[in-house]
Amino acid sequence: MPKTSGRLLAMLSLLQTRRDWPGTLLAERLGISLRTVRRDVDRLRELGYPIAAVKGPDGGYRLSAGTELPPLLFDDEQAVALTIALQTAATTLGDGTGEAAARALTTIRQVMPSRLRHRIHALQITAVERPATRPAAPIDGDVLLAISSAVRAHEILRFDYGSETADKPPRRVEPHHVITWDGRWYLVAWDLDRSDWRTFRADRITLRIPNGPRFTPRELPGGDVTTFVTGRFRGADDGTIGWPCEGTAILDLPAAVVALYTRDGIVEELGSDRCRLTLGSWSWPGLAAAIARFDTEIEVVGPAELVDAFGHLARRLARTAPAPLLAGLLDRVLAHTADPDGA
Repeated sequence: MPKTSGRLLAMLSLLQTRRDWPGTLLAERLGISLRTVRRDVDRLRELGYPIAAVKGPDGGYRLSAGTELPPLLFDDEQAVALTIALQTAATTLGDGTGEAAARALTTIRQVMPSRLRHRIHALQITAVERPATRPAAPIDGDVLLAISSAVRAHEILRFDYGSETADKPPRRVEPHHVITWDGRWYLVAWDLDRSDWRTFRADRITLRIPNGPRFTPRELPGGDVTTFVTGRFRGADDGTIGWPCEGTAILDLPAAVVALYTRDGIVEELGSDRCRLTLGSWSWPGLAAAIARFDTEIEVVGPAELVDAFGHLARRLARTAPAPLLAGLLDRVLAHTADPDGA
């Protein structure tokens, strides 16, 4: 029989892996008697672990949520994963949340066994975010928790948004999801006054209390929050994840080069120095501009809306060029974006 301390840790590890454990199964897995199982459960309770007895033919035990946070047990892989997550959070989250993550990381490192401490010490992560013209505003953790609680309880939220003043009627929404997107926190909700799905930046929300009555959640367009949010941020309003505008062009550049600068889209190799690029955007001129940023010759495959957008973009750009270059610039862009079918 293993020593008491080792046995307790093994039992705690098992209790964390499933909801209910019959006493006979615990005894079998640990190689001990039912009487020893009961004694060990009592010892864990004395240490602060809320282990509830489960009634039934076999009887059993369940690790419940308690009023205080007792010591936790992680295996090696969980400890490494937790450390990586905290390192990332400490460098990417603003205000007090990032600070708390850094403190938690220090605490975990102090109690790690030496075999893991050496592995983690060698793992130094610096999270670098894309430069932003307007960095994300810090979010109040209490506001985030209050919004999340309303989502879980299905309670209508009332709040002022942005620069709206307190003398105006508050927004009334059915909150459905709290998400992160490109470094910001958002609330996805059904706006009761506008009868439409909306996304609200959490850092611009000023809550009014109390919350409204409970509601029955509606089904999101697209079926899930990922599809809905991705579609909305891409400019689609039909519940799909695709771009409203999508087109294809052939570029005189190697596929490997174009792929380096293509975050969304499909790049197909047509030769050593030629590739086909299929890309999407929120508008046809926006799509034409995205393709035109590659400094190379362009042949539009389709659709016709993309050909028209290149012509529109060419004329707009030509108006900004000095007069002697205007004619040459316009002719050059239109020539290299012509529809191969003669459109």
